[in-house]
Amino acid sequence: MSIVLINPNLIVQRNDPFTTGIVYMPFNLAYLASSLRENGFSIQVIDAFAERPRQAQRDGEFTWYGLSINEVVARVPASVQVAFIYAINLTNHNATIAITRELKQVFPDLPVIILENTQAVTAYALQFVMDEFFNVGADYVLTGESELRAVQLLTLIAGNADVDELREIDGLGSPNFYTPPASFISELDSLPFPAWDLFPIKNYWDLHFSHGPLSSARYLPILTSRGCPYPCRFCVVPATNQQKWRSRSAENVVDEMEHFMGEFGVREFHFEDLDPTISDQRIRDICNEILARDLNIIWKIASGTKVETIRNEETIDLMAKAGCRYISISPETGSARVLKLMKKPFDLDHAVRLVKRMDQVGIRSQACFVLGFPGEKEQDLEMTWNLVHDLTRKGVDEIALFMITPVPGSSIYEEFQGYQSLSQLNFTPTWRMDYKQLNRFRLRLYGAFLWWKLRYHPLKVLRQAINFLRRRFETKMEMIPYRALVLKRLDRKKN
Repeated sequence: MSIVLINPNLIVQRNDPFTTGIVYMPFNLAYLASSLRENGFSIQVIDAFAERPRQAQRDGEFTWYGLSINEVVARVPASVQVAFIYAINLTNHNATIAITRELKQVFPDLPVIILENTQAVTAYALQFVMDEFFNVGADYVLTGESELRAVQLLTLIAGNADVDELREIDGLGSPNFYTPPASFISELDSLPFPAWDLFPIKNYWDLHFSHGPLSSARYLPILTSRGCPYPCRFCVVPATNQQKWRSRSAENVVDEMEHFMGEFGVREFHFEDLDPTISDQRIRDICNEILARDLNIIWKIASGTKVETIRNEETIDLMAKAGCRYISISPETGSARVLKLMKKPFDLDHAVRLVKRMDQVGIRSQACFVLGFPGEKEQDLEMTWNLVHDLTRKGVDEIALFMITPVPGSSIYEEFQGYQSLSQLNFTPTWRMDYKQLNRFRLRLYGAFLWWKLRYHPLKVLRQAINFLRRRFETKMEMIPYRALVLKRLDRKKN
């Protein structure tokens, strides 16, 4: 059976250098590709962004990067029997819709399946927006983990199964039914490693920027665990993972690293887990396995982790010894009252202590905050300001300031109005009534952070400037201006 997997274009909101334009290699799609190939399916990947990442085209307030929609569909062979389109994140939603619409116009009888991204805070729970896909011709939406469900669905499609049989697949939706996901893959070690050989990974490397700070010529994302047990109200993950967390063994994780060291010469790995350190013992085991094999690698916790699950300074020391060079954490706010509104438990004292230790052992740290949560007041923002100051003094290397947006699947999804399309639901929501006020605070706090860094850690600022010039980034803040310059130049060149 001939299958095509499509990763959509990168879409950038042109006035937003902070939260759009981030390049995510489609790791969930790569894991699915390997599972389908292992089950005997013939696989072709069309990466609409990475096959031509330097081609830009404007669409209203957005700029699209990658192949045109016509070019994407032209790459689909007439012999293909099923197409999967990956709904990688909210900002790229318009591209997912456009590809689906054009594909069904050219191949009206081709089954088109939309895939959910369950392992990213920038993604969205598709069960809440299914009609958007069905209205442009999609046949199915597959929610939850796709590796086993996709094989089951393709087998039924090949056998011309009836609706009652299709209903038995948990996580599958169609214009006529939806069966919520009820199962999770318990043995993650049983899955094959991602099929990066099917993707244009060299084109990703040639960009010199990524989601995590990129300091090597070659890198790959890795998913060492899945899910998150916490109920944060602003986040989509409780809906897509039902507050469950599962992990791979240390041996299996390091086997994957060693495999891609041999296949592609990769020496840098970006952990894209939602919470890789939930088990302190497991992260220690991963470190010890890397050290036992004497692997010359660096690795970075790019998507963040719950810092309280890192038990103590000894774990930080071991992580540094094993090659960890970057950890992102998420205090979200300096206000205990807002944390309670968010249903986000966070131990500020523990975080400050571990940030200080990271600074001492050479692990770069990021602290992420969200602004504008419903019910947040001026005094809460002042507490966030004060916490950023304290973290900066203790050695945090960078901050990221996002604005709350109503992600489909989050518990605050229906508390906001004013946006016109799902692609506007990024973390710089210009449609919010209070956007200008929040943006002024954000810019002031970024400016204050840079001043505090100059005051407390002037050599770090010098080092970051050198890293920017060398394109060997140790933090995302060094990489953001480079990324923005590249994307802006491409936008002006093509338009």
